[in-house]
Amino acid sequence: MEWSEDVRNQRLESLGQLAGGVAHDFNNILGVIVNYASFVVEEAESEQPDVRMIASDARQVVRATERATHLTHQLLAFARREVVRPQLLDLNALIAGLEPRLRETAGAGVTLLARPGPDVPPVVCDPGRIEQMLVNLAQNARDAMPAGGNLVIDTGGHHDRVRLRVCDSGRGMTAEVADRAFEPFFTTKASGDGIGLGLAMVYGIVTQAGGEVSLTSEPGLGTTVTVLLPAAPPSSVADMSSSVPGAVPTGGHGETLLVVDDEAGLRDVAGRILSGAGYRVISAEGGVEALAIASRHDGAIDLLLSDVVMPGMLGKDLAERLVVARPDTRVLYMSGYAQPVLHSQGTLDPGVALLEKPFTADDLLTAVRRRLDG
Repeated sequence: MEWSEDVRNQRLESLGQLAGGVAHDFNNILGVIVNYASFVVEEAESEQPDVRMIASDARQVVRATERATHLTHQLLAFARREVVRPQLLDLNALIAGLEPRLRETAGAGVTLLARPGPDVPPVVCDPGRIEQMLVNLAQNARDAMPAGGNLVIDTGGHHDRVRLRVCDSGRGMTAEVADRAFEPFFTTKASGDGIGLGLAMVYGIVTQAGGEVSLTSEPGLGTTVTVLLPAAPPSSVADMSSSVPGAVPTGGHGETLLVVDDEAGLRDVAGRILSGAGYRVISAEGGVEALAIASRHDGAIDLLLSDVVMPGMLGKDLAERLVVARPDTRVLYMSGYAQPVLHSQGTLDPGVALLEKPFTADDLLTAVRRRLDG
């Protein structure tokens, strides 16, 4: 298929806008991380370190990394490369639990009004992605109401579907802008203030869940985004209603873990966390080295914790070869880009367990313990 010169130029312009927006946002985040990390080092090496100041500056670094994580999730969701973990979901309960975060996102001048509908049937969706969508819509509403206003989120039944509606009382959009609102890279913000992925990401999340999304808006009268999701079939409700996960212990009992990642820093972080929790850790920087270490290792390897995308050998290929030689070894993947172990629609291949990067110590220890015990 040949593209016309105009289409090619338009695509290049869109990619340039994406690259510029991502570079702008990441440079801001990196600026915060580099400088606050320097403050931590300076204070820690001073003659009388102020522990409270070190902790405060370190928290700024953590907040910045959370912003970076959100940005990468936006990019992966837009590209439909984010892992989808659908489960039975009560939208009313999810919104109720998310209200504090939505209020914070919308800002002090915006009044959040949640109006849950009665007898709303459950849906089968990834709760993390629905949260992503709602937070994104709250951010859009905040930007549309710089002087404050009302943000209303309501739910209800709609034939065999569930309706989720988000309405703001902001400045609204012209018909021309509303028609293009879901286009990737389209934004009315000034250059560098956004990359135009917000509503495109919402569209991707909803359509991947089998739903539909629409937008109505008028200048001066606000904007309403309406999402229609398929209601969960009765069989799903019966099968899944009793499967409520309980608390998972996180400590180790001397199990041997083989940690494989081509990024030395992440390999060291994982090893430090796991060793401190009572596991025995051996590590390798790639598949070839991991297989050589495993062949020389005298004793069990209880779990392979491997990155998915590595030079020379993918984590999936490493796991297949290792399990042939050691059938009792369990496998847990970790990755920020998990496409090689994803099934259709972004779900995991059957039997695959994945820990998404970046992860916290609790995330890692919980995932490892669950995989060893499961």
